Amino acid sequence: MIIELKNTTTREVASELLRARRNVGPASGMVLTLLVVSDEEHRDDALQAARASATAHPSRVIVVTYANGESALDAEIQVGEGLPGDLLALTMSGALAEHAGSVLLPLLLPDSPTIVWWPHDAPDDPSEDPVGRLADRRITDAASAEDPQQALITRARNHTPGDTDLTWTRLTRWRALLAAALDQYPATVTGALVRSAPDNAPATLLMAWLEDRLGIAVENEESSMPGVSEVRLTTEGGDIVINRGTSDSIALYNVPGQPERKVALRRRPLTDLLTEELQRMDADDIFESAVSRILERRND
Repeated sequence: MIIELKNTTTREVASELLRARRNVGPASGMVLTLLVVSDEEHRDDALQAARASATAHPSRVIVVTYANGESALDAEIQVGEGLPGDLLALTMSGALAEHAGSVLLPLLLPDSPTIVWWPHDAPDDPSEDPVGRLADRRITDAASAEDPQQALITRARNHTPGDTDLTWTRLTRWRALLAAALDQYPATVTGALVRSAPDNAPATLLMAWLEDRLGIAVENEESSMPGVSEVRLTTEGGDIVINRGTSDSIALYNVPGQPERKVALRRRPLTDLLTEELQRMDADDIFESAVSRILERRND
């Protein structure tokens, strides 16, 4: 069922949502509210990722788009239609956007977490944003910013427990493989190298994480390959190496004293990244330490 409302109010949206739920039956097991703040250009991609993530985490998804013009609220409500929850697409125009938090508050699921996600442009201080104040967790994506490196620095300066960034989520598999390698070969690491595309935000964060965890300086070398293409940890007994090279899904995995192996290391789509982030509601202390190290590296 799809309901379109023009120049409406929050009260009318809530009333129509309740009426629609009575007609199609209640949505069972919704565990959170996901607020997605996007622009018109990227709205469809964000909406697709949010809908797919709701399959794993049944939720009320509210997509918010700001527009120019006189103060007004337009809404599209979707329930049923195979959705694992509710889907609301809201367009706020004019001065109403300045009070987005007040508009959205009555539409949140009661007694459940609220997560806000900015797929592209995000506020400098997410926790102080009118929508960000509503959330238990706040998800940004520095890699999609016009200046990814500056975006990471801004995130670090304004980090509040509950903040995270999809730049960090893109590194989950890299971090797991490196941690496993050091478990298998617990030698002292004396040096480290990260090869990546120029100005790559995940590489910057990966270097900060390695420096924070290992207490060593990490070098960066530019590569013609997209994203992070290789990590090399130097030990007295040989190098631990993960090299993705030209593949988008397979990497060569080398640990001293063991034969070279191939491991899965695919470039993950946006849906997978968002789904992973919706699995945790607690603050990520390791991410906080890593972004703090980014500021320390700038001052070294």
